[in-house]
Amino acid sequence: MKLFRVFLIATLPLAPFAAQPLFAQTGPGATQKAPPAATKRAQKQKKQLDRAQQLDGLFAALKAAPSAQIARQIEKRIEGTLAVTDSDTLNLLMVRAQVTIEAKEFKTAQELLDSIIQINPRYTEAWARRATLHFARKDIYRSLADLRVVIAQEPRHYQALAGLGVILQDIGEEKRALEAYRRALEINPHLEAIPEIVRRLKLQVEGRDI
Repeated sequence: MKLFRVFLIATLPLAPFAAQPLFAQTGPGATQKAPPAATKRAQKQKKQLDRAQQLDGLFAALKAAPSAQIARQIEKRIEGTLAVTDSDTLNLLMVRAQVTIEAKEFKTAQELLDSIIQINPRYTEAWARRATLHFARKDIYRSLADLRVVIAQEPRHYQALAGLGVILQDIGEEKRALEAYRRALEINPHLEAIPEIVRRLKLQVEGRDI
C-alpha cells in the first residue's frame, strides 16, 4: 500500500451545507424578530453539547462495530459531523476548498483553508484538510504540524492519527509511527490496511515474540 492512501480525502457532501433561512416564516409575508443575544448563546451552547454527545455515541459505536461494512457507515457519519460547522460561510468555504483540492489547484485551496482557520481556529476539520494538502505538496513538516493541532483538538480523529503514522514512518520514526497507528486502531479497529502496517512495523520495532 502506498502511504499516501491513508491521506485519501473524503469528499464533503454538499447537502448539509445548503443555505437555510435564518428565521422561518409562518405565513405569506410574515416576519420574525431575531432572538436576543442571550438566547442565541444558549442555542449555540445546546448545539455544541448535542454535537459532542452525538460524536461520543458515534465513536463508541465505531469501536464496537461488528463488521467493516457497518464501520464504514459510522465513519461517514463521524466525518460529516466533524465537517459541518454552525457557520454557513465556513461550510461554503470548505466546500470550495475541497473542490479546488480535487482539481489540484493547491495554491487556491491553501488560501481558502488558511482563511477558514484564521476565522475559526477551532475548526478541526480545516486543519485536517490543510494537513492533507501539505502532504500532497510534499511539505511533510507543515503537514505534521497541522496534524498535531487536529489531534490536540480531537484526540479521536483516527484519520489524523493514521496520517501522523504515515509521516513518522516516512521520516524514519518507526517506533512513534507504530504508536500512532495503534492509537488509530484503538478508535477505529476497521481502518483499511493499517492492521497489516502495524503487524509489519511491530516485527521491525519490537521483533518476534519468543
